[in-house]
Amino acid sequence: MPLVSLRRRLQSRILRAVRSSRFFPVAWIDRLGDDDALAGTSLDATVLVYFPDALDSLYQVTPWLPAFEELHATLPVAIATQDSRVSSRLRELTDIPVATIARYGTLDDLLGRSEVKLALYVSHAPRNFEALRFTSLMHVYLGHGDSDKGVSASNQLKAYDYAFLPGEAAVERVRLRLAKYDVAEHTKIVGQPQNAPLTLVPNLDARVRVLYAPTWEGAQPSVAYSSVLSHGRGLVDALLADGRFRVDVRPHPLSGVTSGEYAVATRAITDAVAAAGSGNRVIRADDETLEQSFARADVLITDVSAVASAWLPTLRPLIVTTPAGEQAAEADGGLLAAIPRLTATDAERAPEIVAEVIAADDPSARAELVRSYLSAFTPDQSRARFVEACVEVAAERDAERARLRALGGGAL
Repeated sequence: MPLVSLRRRLQSRILRAVRSSRFFPVAWIDRLGDDDALAGTSLDATVLVYFPDALDSLYQVTPWLPAFEELHATLPVAIATQDSRVSSRLRELTDIPVATIARYGTLDDLLGRSEVKLALYVSHAPRNFEALRFTSLMHVYLGHGDSDKGVSASNQLKAYDYAFLPGEAAVERVRLRLAKYDVAEHTKIVGQPQNAPLTLVPNLDARVRVLYAPTWEGAQPSVAYSSVLSHGRGLVDALLADGRFRVDVRPHPLSGVTSGEYAVATRAITDAVAAAGSGNRVIRADDETLEQSFARADVLITDVSAVASAWLPTLRPLIVTTPAGEQAAEADGGLLAAIPRLTATDAERAPEIVAEVIAADDPSARAELVRSYLSAFTPDQSRARFVEACVEVAAERDAERARLRALGGGAL
């Protein structure tokens, strides 16, 4: 065997061994694919969920699985990943076929042999573009939650044929922030089919149940919405010391991933709640769904994030923190002007502010926000509407292929 070939084979084995190690970072994709087994095969699917992210981002796709399963009964679905650990976990959670595709050539071969009509994306991962290249599909951005973060009206939406949005607030947000983007042509309202139904749990405790669910720190100043450093310990300590409140804290799965300072602050908050005992709880994303955490809370304190809009159907009081960083861009769809805000300087007054919010509570005002942010499809019709919208786009793809072929476009 030539020395060069031997060296490459040895390097490949070493690299595979490193990626297979339990110490391989969860924030990196391991690219341990099923490529050899997939060679020369096709995908038995009409819809491809493309999720090229690493294990630490799994929380973005798992809430969508029930909606994908409902779609699978009408249009066959397959999930493509680039990480064997992500695939392994998804196979534990769903019966939808999952393929780990590490090499771009494998994806090209599979799609060339398959009758996939529609690709769905739950994030703006840069590696989405490996699938977005293919003109034989219609491409739909779903996202993993809608919020008044500036990035919710991202210019990246222009890469997709459609964005499925939860309600009129999201549509208007995009209309007001994106230049040269035809909202009517490229968006469909579907509600939030990834959100599980809410069954609220009565409060049998004399204390008010407060859920504190901050977002993560973000990767750049314009998306730095987290209150972990600026508000977190002050508001949690004040609530715990007051005696009228029971505190649940649910840290974001990515909290601290880009900042050691945020990691330390998150740990300090969760340690304080855990040490308090007496029913105060630390809830991890793997412990229960967001809706289960909502069900036991009387009041939510969160940041500018998708958690705020997901909470709206509870019709219970909501407080959203004001970002301490001046560069964090907000794209208010009405919620931020309609509900109480908590500044960093007022964090230690959290008990007083929570009590005031409860005393002035007006569920009817939040009901209007539900209609604006989540549409008439929420809560009972979102999944049916999601399936309907996917069927519509798949049919449109067929019509577009026929039109382009008639123009002489040939195979697409």
